[in-house]
Amino acid sequence: MREADAGRPVATVDVDRSDARYRSWLKEAVRKVQADANRSADTHLLRFPLPDDWGIDLYLKDESTHPTGSLKHRLARSLFLYGLCNGWIRPGKPVIEASSGSTAVSEAYFAKLIGVPFVAVMPRTTSPEKIRLIEFHGGQCHFVDDPRGMYEESALLAERTGGHYMDQFTYAERATDWRGNNNIAESVYQQLRLERYPEPAWIVATAGTGGTSATIARYVHYMQYDTRICVPDPENSCFFDGWTHGDPHAGSDCGSRIEGIGRPRMEPSFVPGAIDRMMKVPDAASIAAVRALEKAIGRRAGGSTGTGLWSALKIVAEMLGKGERGSVVTLICDPGDRYLDKYYSDAWLAGQGLEIRPYITAIETFLDTGEWPC
Repeated sequence: MREADAGRPVATVDVDRSDARYRSWLKEAVRKVQADANRSADTHLLRFPLPDDWGIDLYLKDESTHPTGSLKHRLARSLFLYGLCNGWIRPGKPVIEASSGSTAVSEAYFAKLIGVPFVAVMPRTTSPEKIRLIEFHGGQCHFVDDPRGMYEESALLAERTGGHYMDQFTYAERATDWRGNNNIAESVYQQLRLERYPEPAWIVATAGTGGTSATIARYVHYMQYDTRICVPDPENSCFFDGWTHGDPHAGSDCGSRIEGIGRPRMEPSFVPGAIDRMMKVPDAASIAAVRALEKAIGRRAGGSTGTGLWSALKIVAEMLGKGERGSVVTLICDPGDRYLDKYYSDAWLAGQGLEIRPYITAIETFLDTGEWPC
């Protein structure tokens, strides 16, 4: 699909948008997507156990309980509504997405819901469980060897098929209503309203597209809260360097091992000016943190959850060291059963040369003593 100068796909001429059959299809498709939201309950806000006398509460917004099992369910719903209402998604034509997994799972679900084909363009290293879930929801997987080639390959597929390249990395931050409408930020504040610190000192959100951090940060500024936003970045991702040096052309030569977050280029949906802080997190620390999460609350989560949890714990340690009180919120992005052969496999860790024991020890020492190891 060719892109217009304004960044919007050029409409093809195979559908008469004044045609009654198309308008009827469009109304029904929008109704089905909105009905999915209407029958879905909000996700839970879980507490991570910390000593009560610290005066700091740590919460995890559990996005793994969405119908498609991840934070990306919200994004996929917004992207489908955006594409439908803009006239970009058309009956019988495929929706195509560049995705490392979870977004594709959720988009496959919504494509099946409204009856259009779906193709996910993804790295060949994507976890088998995510591939299975995409296919379970009726999607097809199109693999590339170099993750940096996903964008171009997706656009070419859309052009060849007459379909729509959803392009989450461009449209994530604009498809979501950041002023409210039950977005993730509004939900967090509503769920905190009866807690002892209802306005969090920090919200920690990892970045794949950057859409979630942009939505949360914009909502915080719009509502005039004092909450600060931290975005942790894994290894092999350029967001931290681009933010630190103010370089919109920052890049990375290889893909992230932490699926769903980290990018080889500065994505259009990543809004550096909206956030307050970034952290660079070693991949071994991310994996150690999800192991610690399972021990603390009995829940397995994906690696991106660990990246956020590691950073949230470091922020808690900083607050504790300064004598500050308050709350910190991070996210459970998706369930760990999608990564049993990766982040929960000692053989995979050894093959990757990742040693997580020092980071597990650091977390355990902090939770036992309140001191963060240097």
